[in-house]
Amino acid sequence: MPSREQKNEYFTTGQISKQTGLTVRTLRYYDQIGLLKPSNYGQASQRMYNKLDLIKLQKIQTLKYLGLTLIDIKQMVTESHIQEQDLRSSLKMQREIILQKTAHLQFVFKAIDEAIEKLIHTGEEHVDWMALAELIHAVHIEKDWVEQYHTANRLQTRIELYEKCGVNKQGWHRWFFEHLGNRSNIRILEIGCGDGTLWSRNADRISESWKITLTDLSPGMLEEARKNIRDTTGQIKFVVADVQSIPFHNEEFDIVIANHMLYHVPDIPKAVSEIYRVMKPKALFYASTMSKSHLHEIDLIAQSFDPEIKVLDPIMKRFELYNGQELLLKNFSEVKSIRYKDHLIVDEVQPLLSYITSTPMNARNILVNTKLEQFIAFIQNKLNLDGTIRITMDSGFFLARK
Repeated sequence: MPSREQKNEYFTTGQISKQTGLTVRTLRYYDQIGLLKPSNYGQASQRMYNKLDLIKLQKIQTLKYLGLTLIDIKQMVTESHIQEQDLRSSLKMQREIILQKTAHLQFVFKAIDEAIEKLIHTGEEHVDWMALAELIHAVHIEKDWVEQYHTANRLQTRIELYEKCGVNKQGWHRWFFEHLGNRSNIRILEIGCGDGTLWSRNADRISESWKITLTDLSPGMLEEARKNIRDTTGQIKFVVADVQSIPFHNEEFDIVIANHMLYHVPDIPKAVSEIYRVMKPKALFYASTMSKSHLHEIDLIAQSFDPEIKVLDPIMKRFELYNGQELLLKNFSEVKSIRYKDHLIVDEVQPLLSYITSTPMNARNILVNTKLEQFIAFIQNKLNLDGTIRITMDSGFFLARK
């Protein structure tokens, strides 16, 4: 963290322009659109920037170099500023973005190279139009790249709260994975794998005899999973798929996993029917979720500060621990519920603040600038009074047998 003296050392627009090569006009425009507002104003409303403003400016220019629009940059800088209060964490975030961008460019480069090779051998009069469609798709993924980064980053932020503040040090992913058992020579399907955290956190426990297929509706999230898992054996397949229309044969899998995702599916009964279809006789289905009381204190804290703030997504009520069994029993004759025992003890502001601003609700849009500073002080005051904040965790999974 920069010291108070560093934060209070100010630079004028002209000084920054001279040192960085950016024009005064550019800096003024960044101020006008709310991308980079000065921390202070001097005489005659002269813009004055401190060291934290310079860290933000450096990040803006890096993201601009990568080809992001100013709208995307504003969203990314505003959101990440909550987690990044020093130059080191800011640079680490930029490094991660550049690595992801480079990986995507290499993917497109390879696709173009393969298309050129095919043209050399077949000629343009025998163009493989399906291959051309795949090339277009590879380039098109770039449009989703920024949102993919946000989604993966927010997901990891929420996981970090559980791991940092959870009392059960085994952790959800290790606990859940051990319930898969240790049978040999089985085929496993995960629906909606996200960034592959379940598998990356249990890489040391994956049986060499397992054949694993990970699916997600988002090509970007699948790429994130592929990067995180780093499977060099070819044991794990990554497939873009919609759980409402699973692209696999009947009775193909011994285990199917839907880890905290069924409540997102538009047609849950159809999804469950499709899952049942691809399961072998006596196969097992693991469907994890939460109850309505899960993390409810977080909503109470946010709304006691501002009643308009919403943190927890009500979508989870569509498939939760108190109604999920009924939904599954329409297909499965045997369904049991297994609970994960844990709760959170929060003793510092940052993990809780990061979680609150990572959900898809309106908190990250309301908690900006002065409002954000007031909210940080509000949470810190609660911690000063109570020492810690206890937060309920109520999660688990349904185990259904075909």
